[in-house]
Amino acid sequence: MITTDAVSAVNVQRDERRALAVACGAHALHDGYTDLIYVMLPVWQHEFMLSYAALGLMKTVFSGTLAGFQIPAGFIAERFGAALVLALGTAIAGLGYCFAGLSTGIALLVAALLVGGLGASTQHPLASSLVAHAFAGARSRKALGTYNFAGDIGKMVVPAAASLLLVILPWRHALALLGGFGVLAAIVIFVATPRQSNAPAPVRKAEQSRGGTGISNIAFPLLLSVGVLDSATRMAFLTFLPFVLTAKGASLPTIGLSLTLVFAGGAAGKLVCAFIGARIGTVATVWLTEAVTAIGIAATLPLPLEATLVLLPVVGIALNGTSSVLYGSVPDLVAPERRTRAFGIFYTGTIGAGAVSPAIYGVLGDAVGVPAALIIVAGVVLLTLPITLVLRPALSQAAAS
Repeated sequence: MITTDAVSAVNVQRDERRALAVACGAHALHDGYTDLIYVMLPVWQHEFMLSYAALGLMKTVFSGTLAGFQIPAGFIAERFGAALVLALGTAIAGLGYCFAGLSTGIALLVAALLVGGLGASTQHPLASSLVAHAFAGARSRKALGTYNFAGDIGKMVVPAAASLLLVILPWRHALALLGGFGVLAAIVIFVATPRQSNAPAPVRKAEQSRGGTGISNIAFPLLLSVGVLDSATRMAFLTFLPFVLTAKGASLPTIGLSLTLVFAGGAAGKLVCAFIGARIGTVATVWLTEAVTAIGIAATLPLPLEATLVLLPVVGIALNGTSSVLYGSVPDLVAPERRTRAFGIFYTGTIGAGAVSPAIYGVLGDAVGVPAALIIVAGVVLLTLPITLVLRPALSQAAAS
């Protein structure tokens, strides 16, 4: 005889699988849409006779809109549900690329990218919250690591698919096809997403210090500051790396290979470090990854080119691995009913820091030179370590409750 508990357990496992599948699929598609712009920039430059400044505007419009509307997306989802808002966002992101294919001038193209960025803003806060709601404790960290890994897969697959389509189709038709896939994916997301209960969850001891907002008054901002520093470091390193390799005599194909090695290591790091974090804890994992990041960044300066290329996948693992551990700790510090909002704030802060830091560190590089600036970047990484020590009591309390 099948008991009620057995049926409930089966339903829970089914919802976990569905939540993770929907979140991973949405992350892969949306991150792929974000990096698809890099493939299209040379095409748009030729089609519309654009300057490099105008091309930069294309990326800024999409990424800026994506970052800026994540918090509003969280508020809207609290009212209307994650399934509906995530599905609509996916459809709007796809339509943005469809509209880009219809553009006859730069004004319409900018408007289309704004639409696409608006739709893409729903994915990070809602999909990550969906995973955090479905899984608990250490399993939540592992699931969020898998979710983060899926985004890197999308960054590779969607641009590669676009490159292949551009060989056999006009660019407008290729974008329409890719955008239409987003509309179809939105239907699947709406149907497959498990519906979350809006009933208040029981208050745990660790949540009593979070105040009326459901967000920790101290711990969550500290976690966000670690995420901001980590994201700023990652983008600054990627900005300076080609110049460091050029000084070692690297050719353009070699520089391209080096970035691929970093990205491949980063994709693996998001998955591996999430499992490490679930085993040894957030603070220990952050100390490990940030120490390896700082040492690895500094080591790229004296090492010869061949040794640097061997080192880069390791740097990539540590460089991106921290983010999975940090994202996985958000549910520990935020009440369940406020996690969508908290993820929106967290992603806005980290993505915003990643967008601004290359300009700031670029000024620093002009002032002191690339080697000195890179040493400063490595030093900034270490600022995260004392912050995590302050975070330790809150994370330990959450784990014990």
